[in-house]
Amino acid sequence: MARSLLEAAYPALRGTIRDSRTQVRRPMIRFFFNEEDHSDDELDAPLPDAVVKGEDPFIVLGAIAGG
Repeated sequence: MARSLLEAAYPALRGTIRDSRTQVRRPMIRFFFNEEDHSDDELDAPLPDAVVKGEDPFIVLGAIAGG
């Protein structure tokens, strides 16, 4: 499953990862799997089989910034 399909598979995420109107990924969203940050990977890059099967975690983290 590519990350761009997450919203289709999990409707509760709709509009949280990508802007609903422009389809541009929102800033400050981070993707982690295999104990590494994969936030800069292409959104349609395939995920490892273990992540797809649910054997390894896939973490979507909304970062918070401010002063």
